[in-house]
Amino acid sequence: MLKRWLLNAIILFLLAYGLNGVSITNGWESLLLAAAILGLINAVIRPIIIIITLPINIVTLGLFTLVINALMIQATAWVVPGFSVASFGWAFVTAVLFSIFSVALSLILK
Repeated sequence: MLKRWLLNAIILFLLAYGLNGVSITNGWESLLLAAAILGLINAVIRPIIIIITLPINIVTLGLFTLVINALMIQATAWVVPGFSVASFGWAFVTAVLFSIFSVALSLILK
């Protein structure tokens, strides 16, 4: 679990560094807190939303999950001081890239 948390923090750092619409202003504290809160939101709230939106997910062949992931990133930005996302579009791009990097790094570090 600690390994996953640090992996998420590294991915968030890379995305905040590489994307104009994502920023971390309070240093490592905000970065680590954002990774922890994102993990908590994904573990508790995301499954409930996935179940509620299951019909939409089925119709869109699972692509609506990317919208849900973007909403989870925006929720994290709303909760964590020092972590911000400029718009839903940036949250969506962040969610897509976060998913890609997460899978890739998980496979590499397995």
